[in-house]
Amino acid sequence: MNFHSPYSHGFIRGAACTPVCELGDPDFNARATLDLAREGHARSVALMVFPELGISGYSIDDLLGQDVLLDAVESALATVVEESKALLPVLLVGAPLRHEGRLFNCAVVIHAGRILGVVPKTHIPNYREFYEKRWFASGRSVRDMMISVAGQSVPFGIDLQFAAENIRDFIFHVEICEDVWLPAPPSDFGAMAGALILTNLSASNITVGKAEMRKLLCATQSARNFAAYLYSAAGPGESTTDLAWDGQACIYELGDLLGETERFPAGPQMCVADIDVERLRLERMRTGTFNDAATLHLTAGKTFRRVLFDFERPQETLDLERAIQRYPFVPSDPKRLDQDCYETFNIQVQGLMKRLKSTGIKRLCIGISGGLDSTHALLVAAKAYDQLGWPRTDILGFTMPGFATGDDTKSNAWALMRGMGITAEEVDIKPLATQ
Repeated sequence: MNFHSPYSHGFIRGAACTPVCELGDPDFNARATLDLAREGHARSVALMVFPELGISGYSIDDLLGQDVLLDAVESALATVVEESKALLPVLLVGAPLRHEGRLFNCAVVIHAGRILGVVPKTHIPNYREFYEKRWFASGRSVRDMMISVAGQSVPFGIDLQFAAENIRDFIFHVEICEDVWLPAPPSDFGAMAGALILTNLSASNITVGKAEMRKLLCATQSARNFAAYLYSAAGPGESTTDLAWDGQACIYELGDLLGETERFPAGPQMCVADIDVERLRLERMRTGTFNDAATLHLTAGKTFRRVLFDFERPQETLDLERAIQRYPFVPSDPKRLDQDCYETFNIQVQGLMKRLKSTGIKRLCIGISGGLDSTHALLVAAKAYDQLGWPRTDILGFTMPGFATGDDTKSNAWALMRGMGITAEEVDIKPLATQ
């Protein structure tokens, strides 16, 4: 195990991908998927998420009901499976698949020449611009089933999660587009069953303001479930007859954005980030109510089958694909920094007000050095006294110059005390220091 690799320190490298598609051309789309997969392989990515129905194209309408297309989809999937033998990543690709006389909108999980499983879409939208029920059956009742795809008989259902046998915490769950837009998304139950990485294969046309809502949903899912969330939407190549597409792809961890792609791309793209799955597991362990929720909601009808696979951990030295904040408690976003400072200040003000009222203390004594700490303490005290309606003169400020006190520091202390309107005194500590 290479010490100089994120995989040796509890990280899993994920990618959210947006290839260029050709509608109704599964062979082209399989090649486009494999082109990005090879790029992910070169960057030592472990898990790659592609858009919903990416092998066929999403906006092909009634072509979805044609055996000619569906046969070509299975043939293209067989190509992806065969080529994946030489690739490192687990690939999550979208495809329409037939099973027992019904058509399902599916995510196909592929790794190292093997289809690990197939997950059907649960919620089939049929409102506003969506009319998927014209073609697809819901997967809500698909559990404990098998399906034949590209010559392989594999697990099929919404009760699947996937885990690497040889890498701790590499456990993921799959849902599709609309599934995350409704109450109690499937990923909630996948997370409670142990998945640390949640994925969403999406088409999701773009309307004004929708991109921000997608990011809000992804951030919320990752935060509430103590998980990472990988999201990929359809992009260039989809039909613009009555819809538009922006190819949004993003990765969140515990509510924080790790990476995102440019929207409205002209060509293929992907965002890559190292996910701290060890941190996610430990955060869940420290939050007892997460386990309580799992105990409450994972009833007999919500159990999961765990599909195991071997993952060949990269051995080469790798840089961390993740931004590290130099000041982790100081947000780089000015608006977020203002909000955090506002809350921090007023938390202290409220705490001091309560303490003063509870103890009956009317006067405060503060040592004022002219430095940052005592300045902040005085500002908090002054604000508390203002809100209590008490005079600031009941705050007693003392500057205590010593041998190392400079004129600037001393003058700052006096200027601050006078400016704040408190009772100010000076106590020379040099005689005390010579005893």
